[in-house]
Amino acid sequence: MAEPAGSPLGAAQVDHALVARALLTDDRRAFEQLVRRHQGMVRAQLRRLLDGDETKADDLAQETFLLAWRKLHQFRGEARFSTWLYRIAYSCFLQARRSLPKTARDTQENSLDQQTSPRATVELRLDIERAMRQLSDAEQVVLLHVVQLGLSHDEAAYVLAMPLGTVKSHTQRGKAKLRTLLADWQATPQEELGS
Repeated sequence: MAEPAGSPLGAAQVDHALVARALLTDDRRAFEQLVRRHQGMVRAQLRRLLDGDETKADDLAQETFLLAWRKLHQFRGEARFSTWLYRIAYSCFLQARRSLPKTARDTQENSLDQQTSPRATVELRLDIERAMRQLSDAEQVVLLHVVQLGLSHDEAAYVLAMPLGTVKSHTQRGKAKLRTLLADWQATPQEELGS
C-alpha cells in the first residue's frame, strides 16, 4: 500500500528524490525545492537557539543551506534530510557562538533578562523562559530539539552528536527540573477557585 504524500515517509521519499536529482544532474532547482521545504524549520531551530534573534537566525540559515549544497554528496540517507539539515544548522550555531568574544557570549546568554518581546507578555511564557534558563546548556539544547522541534531521541542524538543515552538522560532530567520549577502552574482548577 502506498504511503500518502503528506506522511513523513512520503516527505522523506520526496526529499530523497530531490537530493538524487540535485546530485546526479547538478539540478539547482531541485535543491531550491529542498530549501523551500525546510527553510522554515531550520530558521525556527536557529531562532530558538539564538533567543529570537531573527536577523542572526536568517544569516545562519543561509549559511546552513550553503553548506548543505556544498556537502550534499555527504548525505547518505541514514537519517531524514531534515535531521541532517538540523545537524548542519546546529553546527553553524556552535561555530558562530564560538567566534563571539566571551563578553558578547555572556551578553547574548543574558539578553532575555534585559528585554522582553511583545509576544512574551504572557506570564506562563515568561516563567517557562526563566525555568529553561535554569537548566544546563545541554538540557536546554536537548529539550529544544526533542520537545520543541519534535525530533526523536535518535534524531536529536544525531543532530547534537551526542550518545543516545546522554540525550535521554538530559531529556528526563530537564523535564523533571521544569516540572519542579513550574509546579505553581500545575494547580488544579479546584485549587485555583479556593475549594
